Order: sequence, then structure tokens, then C-alpha cells
Amino acid sequence: MSERKTALITGASQGLGAAMALRLAKDGFNIAINCRGEVEIENGGRQVKAECEALGVKAECFIADVSSFEACKEMVAAVKEHFGTIDVLINNAGITKDGLLVRMSEAQFDMVTNVNYKSVFNMTRHVGAVMMKQRSGRIINVSSVAGLYGNPGQFNYSASKAGIVGMTLTTAKELGPRGITANAIAPGFIETPMTDVLDEKVKARCMEAVALRRFGKPEEVASVVSFLASDDASYVSGQVIVIDGAMQM
Repeated sequence: MSERKTALITGASQGLGAAMALRLAKDGFNIAINCRGEVEIENGGRQVKAECEALGVKAECFIADVSSFEACKEMVAAVKEHFGTIDVLINNAGITKDGLLVRMSEAQFDMVTNVNYKSVFNMTRHVGAVMMKQRSGRIINVSSVAGLYGNPGQFNYSASKAGIVGMTLTTAKELGPRGITANAIAPGFIETPMTDVLDEKVKARCMEAVALRRFGKPEEVASVVSFLASDDASYVSGQVIVIDGAMQM
């Protein structure tokens, strides 16, 4: 068992999750890297693990489909057994299946809400029990500006990210008496695999809506997460921090 604190990050094999893992490893946290399966481990998880360990902390990959209640329960138990503690939970896993509302299939809606939204319940339910016994913990949920302002073509994604805000506020109130904080971040356009697939003309239009005239970097989001996971944020709870370069919606 390590004396270091442990951070469990869902969807941490690439993009924002990987950046958060590396930043918290730099801050001295042991890192539990959630991957959906062996493919994600091979296509990023193993590298994130190695880069975290190079910073002098312990890191391990844990497979779980976070849309499954039982899979989350098993993963949380495995992380607790491996590291001895879970001090920070970052609910980061997310997908998109975009489409206009009147053309969106039920499968599109269910898939996105199960991964983006239900996973937050699954993970918080199981990790919350661990943190309550410890009487301490930090829960950080990744929402989106789409959940605050809406976005055409993303009815399912916007709904899932808006729901995360409500869950964050309730978590902060329910678990606060046990010394647990809960906050959400709402990134705007960030350079990740999700935005890499956008057409160049679409990217240009997106940048025009951002006062800073550029996409954010994953490391800039990770810096805010670093603060929320630190002792400096011990009295910050129930907040939604927007990271969007002054984006005009």
C-alpha cells in the first residue's frame, strides 16, 4: 500500500483523460487509468501508464465499460485493492454520436447517455462509498459548454453533459458532510481526438466564436483539474468551472 494519494480517471487512454493523468502524476498522485478494453490499453493506456511511472508514481490500467454498474463496482474494488485508497475520482469518459433531433435514433441517444451520463452515477455511487469511509475525497466531473448552452446536432451529448451538472451539485450537497468535494468542469473547444476529426472550415468557424481565437490545449484543462484535486481547493465545492477561452454561444 502506498502513502501517495490515488486518482482514478475514466477514459484516460487518450485526449483529456491522458492529459489529466499525466498532470496528476506530476503532482504526485498514483494513477488508475480506466480503459474500456484491451484495444484502448494498446492504443494509449499502456503509454500513459509508462509516462506516469516515469514521473515517479505508480500507475495501472483497469478495464471497465463505465456504462455498466457492475463493471464499475468491480473496477473500483480492484483499484482500492491495488492502491489501498481512492482519493480523487475524475469522471471523464465520453463519446459523441451526433445527429439532428428529428433524425436521431434511440440507439444514438442511449449510447451517448449511458457512457457520458449513467457512468457518472455508476462511478460516483461506488467510489463515493469508499470516500465516505475515508471521510475525504475529490470528485471532478467533466461536463461541457454543450451542457450549459446547448449545441445543434448534439441533443444527446448536450443532455448528458447538462445532467452531469445536476449530479455534481447534488453530490456536493450529499457528500460534503463527509469531507468530500464535488465540482464540474465545462470545456469548450479543446484539441482532442474529438475535435481532430472536424473539417477545417468547421474548425475555423468554431475559432471565430472564441475570444482567444484558438482551441484550448488538454494541458490547460488538466491544470484546472490539478487545482480542484489539490489541498488549495479544499473549500471549493458544488461549482461548474467553464474552460472555453471566452466562447460566445
